[in-house]
Amino acid sequence: MLRIIGRRPDGYHELQTVFQFLDWGDRLRFTLRRDGHIRCLPPLPGVPAEQNLVVRAAKALQAHCRTPLGVEIELEKRLPMGGGLGGGSSNAATTLVVLNQLWGCHLDNETLAKLGLTLGADVPIFVHGRAAWAEGVGERLHPLDPPEPWYLVVQPGCQVATGEIFSHPQLTRDAEPIKIRDFLAGLDENSCEPLVRRLYPEVDEAIRWLNRHTRGRLTGTGSSVFGAFRHREQAQALLDRLPPSMGGFVAKGCNQSPLHGKLNPLVGASPSG
Repeated sequence: MLRIIGRRPDGYHELQTVFQFLDWGDRLRFTLRRDGHIRCLPPLPGVPAEQNLVVRAAKALQAHCRTPLGVEIELEKRLPMGGGLGGGSSNAATTLVVLNQLWGCHLDNETLAKLGLTLGADVPIFVHGRAAWAEGVGERLHPLDPPEPWYLVVQPGCQVATGEIFSHPQLTRDAEPIKIRDFLAGLDENSCEPLVRRLYPEVDEAIRWLNRHTRGRLTGTGSSVFGAFRHREQAQALLDRLPPSMGGFVAKGCNQSPLHGKLNPLVGASPSG
């Protein structure tokens, strides 16, 4: 759910949204360096190294903690760029959380989330690692436990630039604010969906195709769309019938980030979010 309820003087938008995680994402491997250098390999196509959120997150933490240590990060992209799935924000948060442990910074999640907010509005939710209702620009979080269905995530074959959608003059920015109980009762529309469907025929086609089998919905600003299912087999069966022009994958909805599920047994009493 993504409601845009206003625009602030600084150009950012006031939102109401709900975040949930997937058990599918990019993979990052960290190798500690003693020389202070920070590298991310391989380079992301079309993304200069200084703009790579993984590198920016590592440098921000390094500067904050004044550590002499560095890191080499191997990034295996499995999520589509421009797909609205939070891949860049998730990778930045993963970098902060993991390096906080590897470098012995001992920062709590609140501090890491504030550092992450300087990198992007969606980074704090991935730092805290709990499904949440969010307001403000997405940084004011209230824990939530929605159902955890299986999702078929469909990639229409195009990229959507978030900045383009949020700056578009035809974007609806005056949605009526709602309460959490309203969302739980079924008010879960996405303010960006009508505009994205008009601008990107591939997205509209993917939603129409999903609507023939389940309810098709836009994730974030897109381009990815998704449908929810009670059982994995249902989602997989529909994945097998995807039109050749579309890609996709099946993933489980998770109210705890898989990142925190992997780290907690390793670090014992880790800082709580």
